[in-house]
Amino acid sequence: MRDILAMARAQLAVTLRERITFFWFLAFPILLLVLLSLIFANVGKTGDLSFEVSVVNLDAGVGSARHGEHVAAALRALGSATASGETPPFQVRFPEGDADAEAFLAAEIEALKVGKRDIVVAIPEGFSESLMLAAGGAPGAVPARVIVHTSGGRTSSEMARGILEQVVARIDREILTQLGQFDEGRAVAVARIDAGAADRTVAYVDFLVPGVILMGLFTAGLFSVPGTILFGREQRILRRYWVTPHSAPRFLAGFTLGHVALCTLQTVCVWGLGRFAFGAHIDLLQPLAVAYLAVAMVTFLAIGFLIAALARTGNAGMAIANVVNMPLMFLGGLFFPTGSVPPALRAVMLANPVTYLADGLRASVGVSTATYGVAATFAVPCAWIVVCLGVASLRLKWDVGR
Repeated sequence: MRDILAMARAQLAVTLRERITFFWFLAFPILLLVLLSLIFANVGKTGDLSFEVSVVNLDAGVGSARHGEHVAAALRALGSATASGETPPFQVRFPEGDADAEAFLAAEIEALKVGKRDIVVAIPEGFSESLMLAAGGAPGAVPARVIVHTSGGRTSSEMARGILEQVVARIDREILTQLGQFDEGRAVAVARIDAGAADRTVAYVDFLVPGVILMGLFTAGLFSVPGTILFGREQRILRRYWVTPHSAPRFLAGFTLGHVALCTLQTVCVWGLGRFAFGAHIDLLQPLAVAYLAVAMVTFLAIGFLIAALARTGNAGMAIANVVNMPLMFLGGLFFPTGSVPPALRAVMLANPVTYLADGLRASVGVSTATYGVAATFAVPCAWIVVCLGVASLRLKWDVGR
C-alpha cells in the first residue's frame, strides 16, 4: 500500500510542480471561469438584465374566442415591473397602434439577426382555430403553435427561449382548463433549461460552474493519462518500474489515486471561486452530484487510456487528445446551451459522454431540467468506460520493447 500512496503523491507533486501542467490542469479552468463569468455576468440576473423580446399577434380569433390575445397579454405581463421595483425579466415590444404587423415582424427579425433582440415571438394566423380544433379532438387537427425566432449560438437567446417555452406551456394549460379539455395525465412537459427555482433565478454562472468543473476533469483525463504513459514509455521511465516489485496494476492504482486527488482539488477550487467570487448557488455535496462527478472522472480516465493505447508516441497521443478535446467539450454543452446545434453535428452530440454528464450534473444541482433522464446520463458514460477500457486492455503497451 505504501508504494501506491507514494506513486499517488508523486503524480500529484509532478502536476503541481511543472508550470505547463499546473496551468492547464488547475489555472486554466479557474481563468476560464473568471473570463466567462465577467463577460456574461448579468445574463439571467433579475434587476441587472432583461431579455429583449418582440411579440406579434397575427391571430384574428374565432368568434368571441381570441386566444392569441390571451397569449399576447400574458407575454406583455412579463414586461411589467415587479412589486419590488426591479427590472422585469422581459422587455417586451408590440406593434404600435395601426402599424402593419407583418412589417413589424420582418423588422424585428432583422433586429434579432444583429443582436438587438433576444427572441421574436409570432402568434400565427389561425392560432385560436387550431387550438379549438385540437382541444375538441377534431380528426386531423393540427396542434396550435407559437413561433419563436431565436438567434442560434447566443446564450441570452437560448435562455429566453427556455423561459418562454415554459410560459407558453402554462398558458396552454390554463386555456385548456377553461375549455374543460385539459387532462393532467396527458400533459406534456417542456424539457428545456429551467429558468430557476421558485425562490431564485438561475444566472449564467450557475450554468457555467458545472461545465467548467467537467472541463477540468475532461482535460485532466484526456492529457494526463496519455502524457504519463506514452512519454514515460518513450523515455524508458516505466521500464524502471517493471524491474521492481511495483507491478502495472499497482502503478495504475497509484496513478489513479493521484489523479483523483488532482480532480478533487480542481473541483473544490472552481466551485469555491464560483460560489464566493461570483455568487453561484451550486451544491455539489448532494449524492447524485457526487455520483456524476465520480463517473465523469472514470469516464475521462478511460478515454485517456484509449488514446494511450491507440497512439504510438507521446506527441501522437497529444495530437489525438487535442483533436478530440475541443469538439467533445463544445458539443457537450459545457459553456453554452446546445439546443440549436445543426443536424450534422447532433449525432456527435448525442454520442458524446460529456453531453450526458453535463446534463445530469446540472439537473442534480438544480440548474436545469434533465433532458435525457438519469438512466441515460449514467448509461452512455458507462458504455464509454467499458469500451475504452476494453480496447485499452488489449492494445496498450507498457514498454517500448513489448
